[in-house]
Amino acid sequence: MAFQLGEDDAASMNEMNLIPLIDVMLVLMIIFLLTATVLNPTVALNLPQTSAEVSEQPVEIIQVSIDKDAGIFWDSEAISLEELDERLQEQALVGNDPSIHLRADKDGKYDTVAQVLASASQAGLSKIAFVNE
Repeated sequence: MAFQLGEDDAASMNEMNLIPLIDVMLVLMIIFLLTATVLNPTVALNLPQTSAEVSEQPVEIIQVSIDKDAGIFWDSEAISLEELDERLQEQALVGNDPSIHLRADKDGKYDTVAQVLASASQAGLSKIAFVNE
């Protein structure tokens, strides 16, 4: 009595499995791309020296804070919305384009924040940063 494992078809295994070859080629391609970006060749240059200096003026920072009771503070001084409008107009007329750091309490009113943003926009000041922790 003879046992037969599988079919008697002679042409059943005449192809090569290409999936491991494709996997190896993809890994090699990824390694090549990573090393090509790290080893970016640069051109060696001898640049001329100049006597010019970069003169950057320090940017003035205005701290505007809004507490949870809709109080507005210029640095640590309590002011009204009208005073804020006047001070922002004065800063815009000076022409040094200060940066406004706006700190608002998380329980504060959005309406007050919107009014402060509108005042800065009307004054022509566009560098506004929201400060958080």
